[in-house]
Order: sequence, then C-alpha cells, then structure tokens
Amino acid sequence: MIQIEKSWLKYLGLEFEKQYMKDIKKFLKNEIQSWKIIYPHPKDIFNALNSCSFDDTKVVILGQDPYHGPWQAHGLSFSVQQWVKVPPSLQNIYKELEDEFGIRKDFSNGNLEAWAQQWVLLLNSVLTVEAGSPASHSKIGWQQFTDTIIETLSREKSWLVFLLWGAYAIGKKDLIDPQKHLILTSPHPSPFSVHKWFFWNMHFLECNEYLQEQNKKEIIW
Repeated sequence: MIQIEKSWLKYLGLEFEKQYMKDIKKFLKNEIQSWKIIYPHPKDIFNALNSCSFDDTKVVILGQDPYHGPWQAHGLSFSVQQWVKVPPSLQNIYKELEDEFGIRKDFSNGNLEAWAQQWVLLLNSVLTVEAGSPASHSKIGWQQFTDTIIETLSREKSWLVFLLWGAYAIGKKDLIDPQKHLILTSPHPSPFSVHKWFFWNMHFLECNEYLQEQNKKEIIW
C-alpha cells in the first residue's frame, strides 16, 4: 500500500486506483526485476507528499525529474542527501539566497528537508528516473499524477506561492489560478540558463513578502 501523509489522501487516494498508476507501478517493477537502477529508492518516491502535508502547504517549488546520479535523489525537488555533493543548480539557488538575504549558505549541505518542514512542497513533475539517464521516465505517466497535485492545490487552497523555474516548470502555469495564488517564473537555475535572469529574480524575498501579506509565517530559507 502506498504511504503518503494523510491529508493528501482525501484528494489523491483514488488516483492510486486508476489504470495509469497501476501501469507506472508495473513498469517500475519490471525495470527493477531487469536489474535496472531506479532513483530515488522506492521508499522515497513520494517523499515530497510525506514531508509536506496538503493542509499546511504554503509554497510549491516545481522541478522536472529526479537527479540521476548515485545517492542524489531522495524525493524532494532540487534536494540531495546531506553527504552528497551539492549539484550546480542548487549551488546557484544558494547563491541567489545569499544575494537576496545577505546570508551565508552551507554549500556542503544540499538537503532541503528544513524547507519541507516549513511547508514548502518540493515536487518533481516526474517522480522516478533510471540511473544515468535523465528524463528516462518522462513518458511513463507521472505527469498525470503530479498535474493533478498542482491542479488540486490551486483549486482547493488559496494564497499559495508557486515557484516555476525554467521552460518546463513554466509550462505548468496554466494549471494554476493566478487570481488565487502568486506565480513566480524565471529561467532555470542550471549553469546553462542561470545568467538569463535567474540570478537576482528576487523570488525568495517576494515569496516571503506575499506570505506576510497573507498573515502566514515566512520561510527561513
């Protein structure tokens, strides 16, 4: 049985009974039986939903698919385990945080669980990947599930902040009601696009200002 934080079950429980989710499960089982390495570990596939409840979600940071290197992915977008080298995209996110807040980030620690504990949903659009093969699971059906998550959050909640970085994430913009939520878009923080105005996009400050306006506690980034 799939384990996710209980407040999500009201909205997502039936998704697991649909054929596309059964197909995903069958695909992953066959891949593992064929000795292919899949990231993240099965226990962490739904880590974003276990780490941040539906009821408490305040911010959504949308990624594309998990890191495909050894030990990197653990089910939270842009995050890696504490003992893993911080990937370039996350290093650039940290640089932006330093510039916006005048703080020093620990570039040796890429674990973002502390954000999830403040109700930042770190959601990848695709929840699994084959080792060494980026976007390898982009066509197995995960987007139907994660699009449902985005649409449900938009419909059922108000005053959320959605951080959409890069063309792929921005493509999800139409799933979100701009009358109810703050949508912030910019280029992706990867080294290939970070200088196209990801730096100095001021998203983290703007996010916290919006949360304060809604009488919500700001995020300690």
